[in-house]
Amino acid sequence: MAILATRVSARSTLAVLERDLTLYRRLWRASVFSSFVLPVLFLLSIGLGVGGHVGDIGGVSYLAWIVPGVMAATAFQMAVGECTYPILGDFKWTRGFHAMRATPVEAGDMVCGYLLYILIRVEIAAVVFLGVSALFGALRSPWALVTPLVCGLVALATAAPTMAFSAGVDHDSYFALLFRFVMIPSTLFAGVFFPVGQLPAVVRPLAYLSPLWHGVELDRAATLGAAPPWPVAAHLAYLLVFTAAGMLWAFHAFGRRLQD
Repeated sequence: MAILATRVSARSTLAVLERDLTLYRRLWRASVFSSFVLPVLFLLSIGLGVGGHVGDIGGVSYLAWIVPGVMAATAFQMAVGECTYPILGDFKWTRGFHAMRATPVEAGDMVCGYLLYILIRVEIAAVVFLGVSALFGALRSPWALVTPLVCGLVALATAAPTMAFSAGVDHDSYFALLFRFVMIPSTLFAGVFFPVGQLPAVVRPLAYLSPLWHGVELDRAATLGAAPPWPVAAHLAYLLVFTAAGMLWAFHAFGRRLQD
């Protein structure tokens, strides 16, 4: 099926994925701290340190309560970080996407291949984080095993529109606005560190708009074995719709930028 006149072929998509994995194999050391070490240190300092003063939330320790939020936030931040400078760089500085376009690779193949790359990166980080959380006794339900899948969906819902945004700008100064007015507020007010119900009623809907909030609530329901505030199907549907809309935007933005 053609979407916005963009063709996506499995072979070309996998070729883009192979290219990104080859680059990551050379550069993986630079991401170890932010992808693996920092979330664990954050978990220890906030979950155990601050948690000792906060006490329990909803009948569970603050450590167990914050683990799913940090996991989803890590996926969210990884997706934003990997879809800003690298995307603009491949358009403006290295022109890697233009080199791909000189081959049978289409704009849709570039988008889907890079999204697969992001998905693999996030899944590895989520599984490692889940294992560390289990060692600290922060998981209360066997449903915690599905949290890496939720994190992957959060990453896709975040990465697709971020890729589209990055493909549409011509200067990296726009990323400071994205970080300041989207990424940081979403991380702080999407239920990662405290219940969204504590926010003023007029601000609460802004938290619900963020794909991160839906991922946090799904992860928290899975690790604690409790029902999320919305039906599971509603949370999943929101993330899937957000992903689909972001991909449509990215297909259009990549196709337009490749005409430069």
